[in-house]
Amino acid sequence: MCGIIGTTSSRAVADREWLCAGRDSLRHRGPDDGGEWWSTDGRVGLGHRRLAIIDLSAAGHQPMQDGELCIVFNGEIYNFADLRFELAAKGHAFGSHSDTEVILAAYREWGTDCLSRLNGMFAFALYDERRKQLFMARDRAGEKPLFYAVAHGALRFASELKALMADPALPRRIDPEALDCYLAMGFVPGEHCMLQGVKKLAPAHALVFDLESGQSRLWRYWRLPELDASAAAGLANEAALLDELEALLEDAVRRQLVADVPVGVLLSGGVDSSLVTAMAVRAAPSVKTFTIRFPGYGQYDETEHARLIARHFGTEHMELEAADSTVDLLPLLARQFDEPMVDSSMIPTYLVSRLIREHCTVALGGDGGDELFGGYGHYNRLLWMRQKLGWIPRYLRLPIAKAAEHLLPVGFKGRNWLQGLEVDLEGGLPLIASYFDRSTRQRLMEGQGNWALTAENIREQRIPKTADLLQRATRMDFENYLAEDMLVKVDRASMLNSLEVRAPLLDYRLIEFAFGKVPSYLKATAISRKVLLKKLSARLLPPEFDQDRKQGFSIPLASWLQSGSWQSFFREVLLGADNALFSQKVVRKLLEGQARGRANSERLFALMMFELWRREYQVSI
Repeated sequence: MCGIIGTTSSRAVADREWLCAGRDSLRHRGPDDGGEWWSTDGRVGLGHRRLAIIDLSAAGHQPMQDGELCIVFNGEIYNFADLRFELAAKGHAFGSHSDTEVILAAYREWGTDCLSRLNGMFAFALYDERRKQLFMARDRAGEKPLFYAVAHGALRFASELKALMADPALPRRIDPEALDCYLAMGFVPGEHCMLQGVKKLAPAHALVFDLESGQSRLWRYWRLPELDASAAAGLANEAALLDELEALLEDAVRRQLVADVPVGVLLSGGVDSSLVTAMAVRAAPSVKTFTIRFPGYGQYDETEHARLIARHFGTEHMELEAADSTVDLLPLLARQFDEPMVDSSMIPTYLVSRLIREHCTVALGGDGGDELFGGYGHYNRLLWMRQKLGWIPRYLRLPIAKAAEHLLPVGFKGRNWLQGLEVDLEGGLPLIASYFDRSTRQRLMEGQGNWALTAENIREQRIPKTADLLQRATRMDFENYLAEDMLVKVDRASMLNSLEVRAPLLDYRLIEFAFGKVPSYLKATAISRKVLLKKLSARLLPPEFDQDRKQGFSIPLASWLQSGSWQSFFREVLLGADNALFSQKVVRKLLEGQARGRANSERLFALMMFELWRREYQVSI
């Protein structure tokens, strides 16, 4: 795991100082080594911060050069040993044992088609001097980040937005569409970026920038497979699917345990991390598992559930105790999360990563299981809604939705679901996790000119075109919520502590299996979730294991906002500044509603984190 940065231009780059400054702003991603490389013509500069995981020697130093090729790479290629063997048989020579060198050889052999060969999480930029082009790519699920900007015949890129902002000349203006999406959805989707003029390379996408023309070509190199016709028709062989799932997960975990540094498993006590643990003990003679306890908050304590799994499989188990969460963490996290995101579980995720880093450099987690195998509660509710209410004509449901929006206060329990009644479930998806609906956003942005409400249209364009409601919902979550919330949270929080977190369930073969072969009824129904995964857990885990427990990392934010330092801090940030962006009237109503027991804590968190980020990086509207 590392941090990468670079620039390339149709002309020689005169200002080089920002590259080194940007590189070192990523030191948390790579504390072990740093490197910088410039092409002889001065048109390409690459920088790298290294967290040494595979081949800890100097042979793994980056930027890594091989003849006319030079690369900076962030991530891990889990099948690098297989590729190395195949490429060596074709005559390629290797001077290290790193997976970085394997990417160089794979590109030399297959060109940009090498992406189809890579099994891993990655973001890299490879300069081909002979072709005078820079080749960038990002992994299929979007585990590793990559921001870039193209302007005036030049391209700049970095793992984190703060590295690009190390250049004081970079314009710092908010992109209105990105902010509208953030307020509606809680994150900025796809290639959109909160900073105007900057884009994210979307998951499963690649880009080639031509130095001679100053033009770039962007394409998608991988897509989710369509569901197999026999599975869609309910003809799937359940026993065969279970066997295949077990074999795929076992192989994914085995590959992801490979490292030249200590590796552990994040064991929460839920289905996903428990299955990862079960597979880890098959592949390694000794497995370290870690569970985090938050003292004073019994409802968030997973200790007993994790302890059961650790005892059953005989792991070397550690129960770590997290320190109290204080408001001092919030400016730190706002600075680290380059684009604000609405997920207060970034706080325990950061605390967990900080503790585990004291014992290992790599940790395996269970991310992806909910999106792949139907684990979220809103899947049940969507299926129930279609089953019970789908027969009601939309023209009768629409007035109820509009009444909920205009008559019920923000934060009123069930308001979002009532608003969702306006959506046609035969082709659409209600935004159940809406933070601020259209009318609230309009009021919130009063004083910012004629604010354009674009989030709903952008989201509508991203809804998968499939008749199967559950397929539509899980695919939507995989390509949006997982990529732009869950994986961003894990990447930024873990890398702030120089910890690499791997996700075996996001091995692309498992992704293709889940979306291409597993029918919806083996994922979720109106009353059940993670059907196939739970069947596998019944096969592999102890009989007393509680399959239905689902806590995840979270904090009692609503309680903290009732009084004390958290309430004071939020009020100070949101109401105490002369240049506050959001309507003070609307913010006060949200605070008042929260005090009365309405569910506004995450909404307030959204506004507070955005203001902290905006002020930290001096970004204007």
